[in-house]
Amino acid sequence: MQLTSFLQEGRLTVALTGEIDHHCAKTYISAITAKIEAYMPSICVLDFRDVSFVDSSGVAVVINALRAMTQIEGRLELTGLKEQPMRVFRTSGVDKLVSIKEAVI
Repeated sequence: MQLTSFLQEGRLTVALTGEIDHHCAKTYISAITAKIEAYMPSICVLDFRDVSFVDSSGVAVVINALRAMTQIEGRLELTGLKEQPMRVFRTSGVDKLVSIKEAVI
């Protein structure tokens, strides 16, 4: 698990890597929430370009980020989704709650 982020003009981009499962989900949730609380962005983008696998724990990562952004009246977007993560987010209904940009299918 590795996470990098940058803030530009009120837009926080968080790049996730590897497989998001129960082994790393809590760490991702804590790190993303801390960044949102520290920077208070108007938009948070979770970049999944380098994520190869997501299970229900990945859904929890997105829902927790959405909750944090809703609390500060911000918006959450997902980008760079490959086929497998996109399928999980569609099946779980996350695609109806969060804006998904630039799917990489």
